[in-house]
Amino acid sequence: MDYDCIVIGGGHAGIEASLAVSRLGFSALLITQNPDNIGALSCNPAIGGLSKGNIVREVDALGGEMAKIIDASMIQYRILNRSRGPAVQAPRAQADKYGYQVLARKAVESQKNLKIFMDTVVDLIVDTDTAGSRIAGVVTQRGHRISARTVILAAGTFMEAKVFIGEYDALQGRLGEASAVGLGESLRRLGFPMGRLKTGTPARIAGNTIDYSVMEKQDGDEMLGFSFCTANITDRPNIPCWISYTNEKTHKIIRENIQSSPLYGGKIVGTGARYCPSIEDKVYRFPQRERHHIFIEPEGLSTNEIYMNGASSSLPENVQHAFIRTIPGFENAQIVRPGYAVEYDYIDPLDLYSSLESKRISGFFSAGQTNGSSGYEEAAAQGLVAGINAVMKMQCKPPLVLGRAEAYIGVLVDDLTTIGTKEPYRMFTSRAEHRLVLRHDTADTRLTPKGRSLGLVDDERWELFEKKAKMLDEINELVAKRKSTESYPPEFVERVLLDIKYAGYIEKENRVAAKAAKMENIKLDPNTDYSAVNGLSSEAREKLAAVKPLNIGQAARIPGVRQGDIAVLMIMTRK
Repeated sequence: MDYDCIVIGGGHAGIEASLAVSRLGFSALLITQNPDNIGALSCNPAIGGLSKGNIVREVDALGGEMAKIIDASMIQYRILNRSRGPAVQAPRAQADKYGYQVLARKAVESQKNLKIFMDTVVDLIVDTDTAGSRIAGVVTQRGHRISARTVILAAGTFMEAKVFIGEYDALQGRLGEASAVGLGESLRRLGFPMGRLKTGTPARIAGNTIDYSVMEKQDGDEMLGFSFCTANITDRPNIPCWISYTNEKTHKIIRENIQSSPLYGGKIVGTGARYCPSIEDKVYRFPQRERHHIFIEPEGLSTNEIYMNGASSSLPENVQHAFIRTIPGFENAQIVRPGYAVEYDYIDPLDLYSSLESKRISGFFSAGQTNGSSGYEEAAAQGLVAGINAVMKMQCKPPLVLGRAEAYIGVLVDDLTTIGTKEPYRMFTSRAEHRLVLRHDTADTRLTPKGRSLGLVDDERWELFEKKAKMLDEINELVAKRKSTESYPPEFVERVLLDIKYAGYIEKENRVAAKAAKMENIKLDPNTDYSAVNGLSSEAREKLAAVKPLNIGQAARIPGVRQGDIAVLMIMTRK
């Protein structure tokens, strides 16, 4: 074998996957179309947000890299939803876009056991025998055949991708960057259920052509670290964001030209995200709205460009220019890069086990937007899980499968592999039934011991974790005795006070989680022939055969599987 693992794609999923494999002592090759774009922030220049910030902290707690990179490249930090309960609060940071990219590439390049190779993967090498199909390597565009024990697909939005701006379209995954042509066709030939999804991005504007005086200023909070290893950040600039609004003039231009959008002109067939609509969608679907807010984000310290969050569009460039100039502060705006839509191939995530391994090809894993998710954070989480489980596969050990009460990562992977998705999946706090337990400030307590047992948490980080755990115990004792806690870090004290304040609710959630865990512990053979199980409904047979659940708990979450069907499965497992 040339390598233990090949990772296809240098985005956020590919970074975490390749780092996890190599840090666990296995050789990895990261194949990317352009090493200069490793860790590129393709859309908004920010990391974190509601539920997403929780995921970043969970990735960090398990031993991932994303939190460290944003801590070293942030230019603004905020805790969102401060006025609401702790279950829905989360950190978000503006990134120095190119600074983030440089640090991401450095992390990959400096990692032992990890190599980078510039090429495009166009096919998989698969060995088939009486035991089934297993991955053996990849074929690249330039004709290289590279062997590997495991392969992780993390192609993002590039697989058979096409970019759209009005009547213009091109085979690109990002504007100006060629799509990965060939691999989608290969996966279809191998029998993978594939679909098309759509995402988009707004125009970037020259910051010196904007009048900020007519906008609402959004300052950041005191800078804190996403990583549990980062102390308070004092060496980073704190750059403001701004808010402006569309108006009736904006909407009129969009309505008059909506048929020139590929979204409404029939050129795009892929499904877009309901929760991140284009400005065309907002105007068309919500005609009663008099205005929509536009969040103005700086792209970084080394560029003049700003990002118009909320104004994603694939309208013709002249139309984009016209409607943007009706927005207060943008009357003289100069477009540096137009907004565009991108349509791409994805694998139906129901075709994956909860380890993110393919049900068709042993040793082949998939992570990130290739699985139908959206967002840097969701991609990083899946990349980390896929990387860990590729190693577990090679070591003949059980995979890491996080429960829904253990992590947002567990909710994310379970939703994708149990329910599936027909649109870009985005994580929300409302998706997590145990969100009070899954607060962002508790991620290390929940997951760092797992990261340590896997081998991704080093001695230095573990020492910090144990020191913090001891402090939390001491604060608990002092609070119980009504004594002062002034000598301890304020965030530690706040963590303890929140645990005490919500102790009743947390205990209730823990009881529910413990009951669910019993269901998770009743294992099912993924190779079960459900057509031969008497008593199941026809719909349950079909859904169970498609998902191949690994336990009763997962089976119970499959849409269409009823309580009666679960009772039948319980009887089957007892037999």
